[in-house]
Amino acid sequence: MTYRNPPTTPRKSATFDDYTLSEIRRAAATGIYDIRGAGAKRKLPHFDDLLVLGASISRYPLEGYRERCDTGVVLGSRHAKKPIELKIPITIAGMSFGSLSGPAKEALGRGATLSGTSTTTGDGGMTEEERGHSKTLVYQYLPSRYGMNPRDLRRADAIEIVVGQGAKPGGGGMLLGQKISDRVAEMRTLPKGIDQRSASRHPDWTGPDDLEIKILELREITDWEKPIYVKVGGARPYYDTALAVKSGADVVVIDGMQGGTAATQEVFIENVGQPTLACIRPAVQALQDLGMHRKVQLIISGGIRNGADVAKALALGVDAVSIGTAALVALGDNDPRWEAEYNELGTTAGAYDDWHEGRDPAGITTQDPELMKRVDPIAAGRRLANYLKVMTLEAQTIARACGKNSLHNLEPEDLVALTIEAAAMAGVPLAGTNWIPGKNGL
Repeated sequence: MTYRNPPTTPRKSATFDDYTLSEIRRAAATGIYDIRGAGAKRKLPHFDDLLVLGASISRYPLEGYRERCDTGVVLGSRHAKKPIELKIPITIAGMSFGSLSGPAKEALGRGATLSGTSTTTGDGGMTEEERGHSKTLVYQYLPSRYGMNPRDLRRADAIEIVVGQGAKPGGGGMLLGQKISDRVAEMRTLPKGIDQRSASRHPDWTGPDDLEIKILELREITDWEKPIYVKVGGARPYYDTALAVKSGADVVVIDGMQGGTAATQEVFIENVGQPTLACIRPAVQALQDLGMHRKVQLIISGGIRNGADVAKALALGVDAVSIGTAALVALGDNDPRWEAEYNELGTTAGAYDDWHEGRDPAGITTQDPELMKRVDPIAAGRRLANYLKVMTLEAQTIARACGKNSLHNLEPEDLVALTIEAAAMAGVPLAGTNWIPGKNGL
C-alpha cells in the first residue's frame, strides 16, 4: 500500500487576490489602463471607526421631540455681500452635465431645493434645467473652462474654484466620446463623439498669489456678491487650507479619496490622496492657527453616507458636508431593479462603475435618449429630498443624545476611536483610554 501525504488546502494570496489577478490579465490582453468611475473601493479608515459618546450622568441629553436642535448653516460670510443660508449642513457636490444626464441634474436641483440646500454644477457649464430647479446653485470654475461664461457666473449663488478632486488630486477629468452628444459638444465647444480630457491645472495661474488675483477677478465680475469657494483634493490639507485662506477664499472644500469621479484611471483612484477622515483635523487646525475657524467655512466630502457621518464630521470641526455618490444612489443609481441589464454589462447592481461608457441602465450617467427616459426628475428629486431629510434627522438624534441644541455644537470631546489609526487621524482618544496617538510625543 502506497502512503500519500494528505493534500494541503489551496490558499490564495492576499497580495495577488482574485481582483488583482484579473486586472493583470486584462492589462496583459489590452495594453491599456483601466478607467472607471466612483471613488476608492479599498477599505480605508472612515467614520465607522469613530463612536459618539452619548449623555449619561456627566452630560445632559435633550428630548428628541420637545427640544430644538438647529441644523442651519451660513456659507460665505467672510467677504460676500450675499452669503448662502442653508437649512441643513449637507450640500450636493459638483457633478457635470455630460457625466450625468439632463434629467439627473434636474432631479438633483429639485431634491436640493425641497431640502433647503444647494447643488453644484460641475465641469461643462450650467444647464437651464439645473438653474431653473435649484434655488441655491454653486457654479464650478474648473481648469478646463468648458461652458464657462461671465453671464452664468453672475446667475449662480456662489462660485467654486476647483483646484482638485478627491478621486484624482493632481489629475484632470475625463469624458469619453460616447457621452459627447450634440448638446454636450455645443456647451463645451467640442467636436461630437471625441474623447475629452480636462486639464489638471488652471491655465492662468500657478500658485496662491495668482489664485488671489483670480479670486479678486471673480469678485469683481460678480460685484462682490457671491461667496467664493476653493475646492481641493485631499492631499496636503493643512497647507492647502492655509493657502486658500491666504488667497481670500470664503469657503474651503476638501474632498477625500472616497469621493467619486465620472471617470479616471483605477490606479489613480485607489492610490492617490488621503482618506476623508485624515483630511479633517489638519484642515481645521490650519483654520484655528490662522484664527479663521468658523469665519472661513470648511466643507468636507468623500464617502458621506448617513447622519452619523454628518454628525461625526461636524464634531471634528467642519461646517458642512457634501455628497455625490450617495445622492446618485438616492436618485436610482445601481438600483437592483436593473439587475438583468447590469449582468449583460458584466457587472451587478451595487458594483456598476463604468459610468464613462454611457450605458447606465438607470439613465443617470448616460446621454442615451432612451435610457434617460428612465429618470423621472420629479420622483427622483423627491427620493433625494427624503434621503436628505433622514440624514438630517439622524444627525439631530445624535446631537440631542450628546446634549447639543445645534449640530454645530458637536465637538471632538464627543468622540472616541475604535482603532489607533482613526484616533491619530481624528485627534480623539482611543476608546477606553485617554490616549490620543501623537499627542504629548506619544
